[in-house]
Amino acid sequence: MEPPKRMSNTLRKLFLVISGISMIGAGCAGSLVIRLYFLHGGSRIWLSSFLQTAGCPIILVPLAITYMARRKSQSSKNAKLMLMEKTLFKFSVIVGLLFGVIDYLFSAGSSKLPVSTSSIIYSSQLAFTAGFAFLLVKQKFTPYSVNTLVLLTVGPAILALNASSDRPEGETMKDYIIGFLMMGLAAVVNGFVLPLMELSYKKANQGINFTLAVEFNMMMCFFATVFSTVGMLINKDFQAISREARNYELGEPIYYLVLVSTSVLWQMSLLGLNGVIFCGSSLLSGILSALSIPIIEVLAVIFYHEKFQAQKGISLLLSLWGFVSYFYGEIRASKKATSEANVEVDVLKNTIEKETEV
Repeated sequence: MEPPKRMSNTLRKLFLVISGISMIGAGCAGSLVIRLYFLHGGSRIWLSSFLQTAGCPIILVPLAITYMARRKSQSSKNAKLMLMEKTLFKFSVIVGLLFGVIDYLFSAGSSKLPVSTSSIIYSSQLAFTAGFAFLLVKQKFTPYSVNTLVLLTVGPAILALNASSDRPEGETMKDYIIGFLMMGLAAVVNGFVLPLMELSYKKANQGINFTLAVEFNMMMCFFATVFSTVGMLINKDFQAISREARNYELGEPIYYLVLVSTSVLWQMSLLGLNGVIFCGSSLLSGILSALSIPIIEVLAVIFYHEKFQAQKGISLLLSLWGFVSYFYGEIRASKKATSEANVEVDVLKNTIEKETEV
């Protein structure tokens, strides 16, 4: 995806780095906090799903700042609260509802699987992201990116071969398999949604800038939250929150802290995800998502004392290998492009000099 015209290359790279850090850091923390909710007495899948996008009002802060900036640079009559046109708005509705589905599947999987296991299964979304990116946005692949896709797909497959040995104590094999399937389905749907977000920016009938990207994120999260809210109403989750808080093993204050933290962390992660797609590509967002695996693996072992079997170690090494392979390929491609550009400049200079001499 082409970067916004009004954003310089340096600023784009800086924004990309910040977005990547937010996506990985908040995403890792968010996964751990969701598991903390289920480990100590939380059982509401729709509530957990709701929390993953309910923090969208936070986005009103940067939107308000950009709106005030527009009012200063334009007449008050021309400054609009929302800049999004119909095509982009329609895409935001579709993407938002699909994110609601992803949130539910992710929460259902997280409720039954260890964090380290669920994160590796979810990383298989990269293969689906690559496939849908090729179909929807004509993503180009290099030998290095193909190698990355293979490695990051084989990793979760190895984990799946001996998955039952990682089943939490007291959980039935049926529940464990359901969790495995739910997380796998979340990976498939997410693999479709990320390129769809990139396609949304390409199909929009207006130039995409930072403000529009944030507005898109806001509307996307709003409709995902509406989807989860309907589920909560049907399942009567709102009435159960106070009762669940009183019975929470870590205490009622910690319970509400967990809920708020989940909402804030996942909103930061989604903002980072949107920023990566905005300044990079959907494939890059999938690669960075896979990078979070080793971090989650280590944190899960430290905080939740989860087992770290041999197959997890092999899967982890393959994921790291794939990540290094991708960025090595990107560095080589960048150097090659720079070299070719320099050659073209030299040829142009020589041509101009010869014409001047004549």
